[in-house]
Amino acid sequence: MRRPSPGILAAVVLGGLSLLAVTFLVQAWSHIEAKMSIHGWIALILGVVVTMAVGVGLMALVFFSARRGWDDAAHRNDRDEAP
Repeated sequence: MRRPSPGILAAVVLGGLSLLAVTFLVQAWSHIEAKMSIHGWIALILGVVVTMAVGVGLMALVFFSARRGWDDAAHRNDRDEAP
């Protein structure tokens, strides 16, 4: 029998945890009587969009920096000083 690769296993576990979190969120949200005004929805949507934009932008900078080799100069001194 073939063993699943670690990437697939991690994706399945993370998917299950995400599904569990969303299920808990829906259950908790449906049991409270909180109402949000239009200003609250706008703030929530803007917060999610800005947070996602910052995250995507920072990850793009990390990948761009790694592919261009800009991180190599920072690690060059660490290799020279290794015992």
